[in-house]
Amino acid sequence: MDQTSPTQPNPDDASTSGGDEQVGRGAAITPEFATEHTLTPGDVAAIFNVRPKTVSRWADAGELPCITTPGGHRRFRQRDVAALLNEASERPDR
Repeated sequence: MDQTSPTQPNPDDASTSGGDEQVGRGAAITPEFATEHTLTPGDVAAIFNVRPKTVSRWADAGELPCITTPGGHRRFRQRDVAALLNEASERPDR
C-alpha cells in the first residue's frame, strides 16, 4: 500500500510546499495554486496590449512565471501579472 494518498501531501515532495519558487514553466498544479485566479496568455496579452505569442516568449524567458495545465496550456497567476505590470510601469520609456 502506498504511504501517501491524493488527499495528503507527501512531505518529501517539494512541489506541494506552495512556495513561489515552485512556479515556473511546467510547474506542478498544487491545491494552493488551484485556488488562485489564473489568466490565459490571451488575457495577459490584452492587459499589456501585446499578442499572446509575446506573453509566451516572456514565459520562456522567465520574465513571467507560469504553470502548464495537464493539456499543455499555460496559465498565469494574477499576482505575477500585476507584479510585471507594476515593474513595467516603473521603467522609464525607452
